[in-house]
Amino acid sequence: MTKTIGYSSFLLLACALSFACASEIGVGNENYDGYNALHLSGMRLTREVYSLAIKGFRKLEAEGKLRNIDVMTIVDYSQSSNRKRLYVIDLKNKKLLFNTYVAHGRKTGEEFAETFSNCGGSFQSSLGFYITQQTVIGPHTGFALTLDGVEKGFNDNACKRAIIMHGADYVSESFIKKNGRLGRSLGCPALPPELTKPIIETIKGGTCLFLYDPDPVYLCRSTLLN
Repeated sequence: MTKTIGYSSFLLLACALSFACASEIGVGNENYDGYNALHLSGMRLTREVYSLAIKGFRKLEAEGKLRNIDVMTIVDYSQSSNRKRLYVIDLKNKKLLFNTYVAHGRKTGEEFAETFSNCGGSFQSSLGFYITQQTVIGPHTGFALTLDGVEKGFNDNACKRAIIMHGADYVSESFIKKNGRLGRSLGCPALPPELTKPIIETIKGGTCLFLYDPDPVYLCRSTLLN
């Protein structure tokens, strides 16, 4: 029992150190300048989360996996779903293009995202880095964007699970006022209907999408962050 507790404590410490290291190592000063220029602190996106996104983005860029390196999208699932926790960033011109609501999976949590899964039928969101693909017209979702999950064990079943970015009526301030929280999806990062097309048109075609939560297992085992 003592060994188990000791190992658990060690794992949590390792994860905390991993988060700190991932936030700092290999992230140049220009990205901190970018964070300040974007005024993201006033938008509730922390410097640490931004730095993690940049680190993964750089690795994907170095591997030649991104077809468009001018735009990056961050979804901060550590925030309440009642907050505007999706950020579309123009890295080239250091501009925040969109900041709006985004849903998590119905079995990921209520107001807050708490549990994540890469399994089909889980109705949970999947963490990690994705590369945006092409637009589609779904029979139930309408205009949508397909996503390629590139982190094995965390989101690489996204295509099989039909995880896409789409609009939904339950992603709105009126839904929050009526229900006390944003609506939830079947695992997709769903957007407000009125912003679905402009956001998708902006980020489609090989840009980086990062779905973040301070999940210790993800932070420890992500090959893009460690």
